[in-house]
Amino acid sequence: MAVYALTGFSLVSLLSFGYLSWDWTKPNQVENEPVSDFAHKSSRIRPKPVQPHIIFILTDDQGFHDIGYHNSDIRTPTLDKLAAEGVKLENYYIQPICTPSRSQLITGRYQIHTGLQHSIIRSRQPNCLPLDQVTLPQKLQEAGYTTHMVGKWHLGFYKKECLPTRRGFDTYFGSLTGSVDYYTYESCDGPGMCGYDLHDGETVAWGQRGKYSTQLYTQRVRKILASHDPRQPIFIFLSFQAVHTPLQSPKEYIYQYREMGNVARRKYAAMVSVVDEAVRNVTYALRKYGYYHNSIIIFSTDNGGQPFSGGSNWPLRGRKGTYWEGGIRGLGFVHSPLLRRRRRVSKALVHITDWYPTLVTLAGGNISQSEGLDGYNVWPAISEGKESPRLEILHNIDPLYNRAKHGSWQDGFRIWNTAVQASIRVGDWKLLTGDPGYGDWIPPQMLANFPGSWWNLERRTDIQKSVWLFNITGDPFERYDLSDQRPDVVKQLLARLAYYNRTAIPVRYPAKDPRANPEFNGGAWGPWVGDEEEDNWAGVYHKNIKTKKYSSAAGDKVI
Repeated sequence: MAVYALTGFSLVSLLSFGYLSWDWTKPNQVENEPVSDFAHKSSRIRPKPVQPHIIFILTDDQGFHDIGYHNSDIRTPTLDKLAAEGVKLENYYIQPICTPSRSQLITGRYQIHTGLQHSIIRSRQPNCLPLDQVTLPQKLQEAGYTTHMVGKWHLGFYKKECLPTRRGFDTYFGSLTGSVDYYTYESCDGPGMCGYDLHDGETVAWGQRGKYSTQLYTQRVRKILASHDPRQPIFIFLSFQAVHTPLQSPKEYIYQYREMGNVARRKYAAMVSVVDEAVRNVTYALRKYGYYHNSIIIFSTDNGGQPFSGGSNWPLRGRKGTYWEGGIRGLGFVHSPLLRRRRRVSKALVHITDWYPTLVTLAGGNISQSEGLDGYNVWPAISEGKESPRLEILHNIDPLYNRAKHGSWQDGFRIWNTAVQASIRVGDWKLLTGDPGYGDWIPPQMLANFPGSWWNLERRTDIQKSVWLFNITGDPFERYDLSDQRPDVVKQLLARLAYYNRTAIPVRYPAKDPRANPEFNGGAWGPWVGDEEEDNWAGVYHKNIKTKKYSSAAGDKVI
């Protein structure tokens, strides 16, 4: 897809919006200008366009407990204020790891419908978001939006056609891999397999070492807002690498958490505080340059927190990488002057796939030709408090994950092989099969040093089970397994899994390609396969799980 130029980018617009007077080297620009200037600057706002400006902010590995309004020990005054004045999404679901959440956000489709249902896309894998998928930014471009992405991509880059600038973004600035150093931008995919990973468009952005990524990305967003004409609709996807490991933060942010005994938690908290300040600066820039009154700000995390690296999902069960609520129930809120009912908590069921049809519809785009979407337009539920059109969520079916040794067709009433890792929610009910991942309840680690052996304890190390059922509305902490008491519900949810599996496409999870070594690319990560080279998927696709028919219809309602 062609890369479009910035709308309204000219010397006149640069001068009129104050671009040349802005000090881009300072991370916290808000404190350099009094808040009282908002009213004066807002008076120069041009007539609002019909289409709203959309700012989607995604954090990485931020746990359910790691925000102020969930009674956390981490201070997030900006996020708390934005959420309090908007709509908090308290029945909002994401995926348990990075690539799946990003793929579902940008396609509006479940993992089973993009072939990315197993693990993440690794740096040396010749794999990326399928090229036949029409992405969210592409749909917004069709609707007349200028689209920008800043931050972590993690949707594959082995070919140039996989890059963000070829998937609907007019500009891109960020890292392509899953994890980089916050200062050096070095990324490693195993011992001795390291390279530089910071890109501006389709070129390597050398010379940025020493600049903390959260602040660098925020400066780029402010720069975009300063140079764009607010009469034209804009979409910005700000995808922070924070608060993913490595645990790194400017020292001045750590000081406020000096009383925390646990060092990992202290560093993690400081990283969240930098994100909070970054969101404050972005919001300020939206006001300063005349976007705010016609803007929609969406905040989301991509998966649950990692408790052993400072995060916390308390009081939810599990952690990042699991299908317990601690891995998939996300932080999320919407802040916008365009909301009809603000300052409230929404319990409407929302999934990360829903942003695709919701935002395209808000933008005036057309989703009627987007067949196969798994998302729903949830704006009436968020903005007006109406019922969510979503009744169920397929959390995932992963046929390649380690099979549960106690699972079988017999345990699944010959509807489903319960050795397979899968999870689904229908109404109030949630079903898990196979190995759902580490399933403990982990309180915030406030002590300086837990015994090393404590972390290796799994309270049920040899679980003689492969099926769990919870009334997740009444028991959000997943403490009461009802699978034995309600076999009728188990059967109906297993039938839904079998139904979804019949729609799944084969898994794409190729072996690592030695040609991806950064040494062959000037020391940086980047595309290594020519666009003209045909993909060899031999041995990559895997057959779907065999399913058996159940006497009840696949679409039976679960009550």
